[in-house]
Amino acid sequence: FVLNGPNLNLLGTREPEIYGTDTLADIEANVRAQGKTLGLAIEFRQSNHEGVLVDWLHEARAKGAKAVLLNAGAYTHTSIAILDAIKAIAVPVIEVHLSDPETREPFRHHSYVGMGAVDVVKGLGAESYLVALEKAAAL
Repeated sequence: FVLNGPNLNLLGTREPEIYGTDTLADIEANVRAQGKTLGLAIEFRQSNHEGVLVDWLHEARAKGAKAVLLNAGAYTHTSIAILDAIKAIAVPVIEVHLSDPETREPFRHHSYVGMGAVDVVKGLGAESYLVALEKAAAL
């Protein structure tokens, strides 16, 4: 499962100096291509709603997902509900960020997702997803 949180649907036009010019569709196409090479089936989704992300984490468990790549967007820094879901599902979660939150505003330095994730990939732009997918394949 590759799950994306709020505002990531605006990639390509949203603050390209921070997030780059790749759209979420571009990232999805690259992830699907690499997933095929690695022999992985990919569920790629995006929601601006916290509860939907929690439901998808539960679904990853129910469907026996090998791993979840999670770019929770701003929920990374605010959502105890997402942390609790990560801890509850017993599926490895890899935290993904296009930018490096630790080089940005101080509130972005804290990650609830990171408290439950097995790994983090950040600061590589769209390439962050591909690096995280390689890590997931190795789990």
